Amino acid sequence: MVEKSKLDEDPQGKGVDPTHYRGMVGTLMYLTSSRLDLVYVVCMCARYQARPTEKHLHVVKRIFQYLRGSVNQGLWYSKASAIALTAFANADQASFQDTRRSTSGILWMRLQLTDYGLGFNKIPIYHFIKEQVENGVVELYFVRMEYQLADIFTKALCRERIVFLVDKLGMRSFTPETLKELADEAEE
Repeated sequence: MVEKSKLDEDPQGKGVDPTHYRGMVGTLMYLTSSRLDLVYVVCMCARYQARPTEKHLHVVKRIFQYLRGSVNQGLWYSKASAIALTAFANADQASFQDTRRSTSGILWMRLQLTDYGLGFNKIPIYHFIKEQVENGVVELYFVRMEYQLADIFTKALCRERIVFLVDKLGMRSFTPETLKELADEAEE
């Protein structure tokens, strides 16, 4: 998505087939487990599955066009990886344009990505984290603004910022040869 642009409800827009739209968004949601650069925009599109319009469909089609040009990009999951749980969280106050509600993004990682959740005001998860911090199970660290990795899940960013963040999150561009080498290493 273009930086500072917001996808909105578009009540005056021409409706499109919701079943087809949901199928396209569902396909994209599946990809977000290895394509962190898609999480924000796909979740924005998912908000409008009940009454999608041509405007929403246009955005989904642009995502597929973007994928065509970056088909080899993604995360590599190694079976032999040590397990280290890391969480990144961020909130964007009153950013949901239709309701002015806050959005939050949280990414749980087991070395790389294993699960994520995006939604509105995930207060229970913050209470859970607070309890874990108080019990000494979780440690919190301050992260400077330019290294806020969760921004990729909560904001429309410029291309340079996305490239920087996906690199920090471990995404790479894989050639077919690189994928074969990694698969061979995993079998050994």
